[in-house]
Amino acid sequence: MDYSEVARSIVKAVGGKQNIRSLTHCVTRLRFYLKDEQKASDTAVKDIDGVLGVNHQSGQYQIIIGNGVGTYYDNIMALGGIQAANADTTSDAAEDETKGHTNLFDTFANFISSCMSPLIPALIGGGMMKVIVILLPLIHVLSTNSQTYKILAIFGDAPFYFLPVMLAFTAANYFKVSQILAVVIAGIMIHPDFLAMVNAAKPVHFIGIPVTLFNYSSSVIPILMVVWAMKYIEKGLKRVIPNSIKSIALPLLEIFIMGFLALIVIGPIGSFAGKGLSAAILFIQSKVGWLAMSLMAAFMPLIVMTGMHWAFAPIFLAASVATPDSLILPAMLAANVAQGAASLAVAIRTKNEKTRQVAGAASISALLAGVTEPSLYGVTLKYRRPLYASMIAGGITGLFMGIVHLKAFAFAVPSFVALPQFMSNGQTQNFMFALIALVMSFVMSFVLTLVLGWDDGPETTSVPKQKSNLATNEPALALADDTGSNGTVTESETDSDTVSSGVRTTKRIYSPVQGELITMASIPDDTFAKGMLGKGCGIIPEDNHFYAPFDGTVETVFPTKHAIGLKSKTGIELLIHIGLDTVDLKGKPFTAHVSQGDHVKQGQLLMDADLKAIKAAGYDITTPLVVTNSKDFVEVTTSDKTQVSTQDPVLYII
Repeated sequence: MDYSEVARSIVKAVGGKQNIRSLTHCVTRLRFYLKDEQKASDTAVKDIDGVLGVNHQSGQYQIIIGNGVGTYYDNIMALGGIQAANADTTSDAAEDETKGHTNLFDTFANFISSCMSPLIPALIGGGMMKVIVILLPLIHVLSTNSQTYKILAIFGDAPFYFLPVMLAFTAANYFKVSQILAVVIAGIMIHPDFLAMVNAAKPVHFIGIPVTLFNYSSSVIPILMVVWAMKYIEKGLKRVIPNSIKSIALPLLEIFIMGFLALIVIGPIGSFAGKGLSAAILFIQSKVGWLAMSLMAAFMPLIVMTGMHWAFAPIFLAASVATPDSLILPAMLAANVAQGAASLAVAIRTKNEKTRQVAGAASISALLAGVTEPSLYGVTLKYRRPLYASMIAGGITGLFMGIVHLKAFAFAVPSFVALPQFMSNGQTQNFMFALIALVMSFVMSFVLTLVLGWDDGPETTSVPKQKSNLATNEPALALADDTGSNGTVTESETDSDTVSSGVRTTKRIYSPVQGELITMASIPDDTFAKGMLGKGCGIIPEDNHFYAPFDGTVETVFPTKHAIGLKSKTGIELLIHIGLDTVDLKGKPFTAHVSQGDHVKQGQLLMDADLKAIKAAGYDITTPLVVTNSKDFVEVTTSDKTQVSTQDPVLYII
């Protein structure tokens, strides 16, 4: 796959660089902040290779990719002219908030998601390290008294202990205030000397005002509230401080004022809010924990679908600082395993080779890594009934987990690999409950998926390469009638144009030139990309010679020779447009070898094009192949290949 080309296609599909305010990404999706989402084409984006789906959420245009999202992000940023969402002068989302462009919930969700998304790799890495620290003593590899164990524990604890510092940085980016000063304020809140005062539990006063003693390490809500207030304090200070002393006075006053507010006013309010949230969650779990867990596990795929699972993460982190998590992480265990099992069932039972490949990879991602977007967008949501099966399995498993009060002792994305997060000294029963929940969710989802079934289209097999007779100048098989009683694609050894009644017939169009095959949506021209002229594909040619893709008639040779119209013996009308906007070259780089009305055989030379001259003149050599009478057929699909020769089918016409 040419990721640079895919990156250009994505940028074009979302409205071009000029429509992109900024871009960031999380574990599985690209998160665009667009100036106008109406300019983005969901259909065009979904047609791009590697894209699993699109979601509009909280002011973000989210493109779901899966585990390889980092590669897509890097290639998009390499195009230049696009701002990263975590840079100083990025996202105008906070400005939109003040202007009332989004509702209150979207504003809150956007803020939390923007601050939390960049932290996810650190939290996942730290969480998995904590899982290892739990596991090693249990299997008698390390003693809890060893220095190695203690250092590994530091590795795992660091991302969580310094969570206020990291959140200070990302929140400062969001609100466009000084990141360094925000980090300093977070440092004040978790300074060792201040924590020593907290641990001493003796009254503390600052300029005569009593200080409420809280341990802010690993906290979430207090620092977010502090940086939100900092936005207004910093703006006010910039207005009143004379420019002549601003470089000295601004940081001095900002540290003093924000430090005072953090320890005396805002920090305590945030801590009380976190404790209140924790108490509310614990109350719900103590009264109707079985119901809360069941609902959370059942609807987790829908939460993931909206991208809100990471936006909720800091809330549940705040609620579970002092106690193990007995809601979100157990619910994710049931949901993640159910998604993986449903995808595995589809992979095993399907007769569609492409579906098997997608579902197989998605099941591995969900079961081993806990990343369910590939499963959700590539399989379960796509075929609906596997999604219902996984939600039912998750809900029933959640009911069991709620009854037994399953707890997670480390923050890691639940999966087979991260299962030790449910281990704890003295609570072996908890781990057994986790194993039971895993098996329940897997078995129920797998069986229910097979029982409910799905419809992923007819059986497909790899299409053999065309048998070339070009050396003997005999006509090669061009448009074989691939007829099957159930609409399947099979290989035919004749070039008959007969179509049996009531049976689907598949025709092949071969590549007219050697090169790279791309989807129609990837063609950098709206007329072709949006299918205005018909369905088809594009080829980036690597050879100057263009050949007939089937047996037929030359309907048109344009006077400028940049395009040829053909009609097959079976009625397919095909436009071969060599390059984009090459009509302006007035025929100079082209040499036609056929004329209007000529009958041609597949493999016969149609046109020579000087690709170097075309590129030197500043034109794109991408060559669209358009079935201009697409509406006359049931479907026009593109081959999965990326590199093609004149012996490879590129389009299938049903």
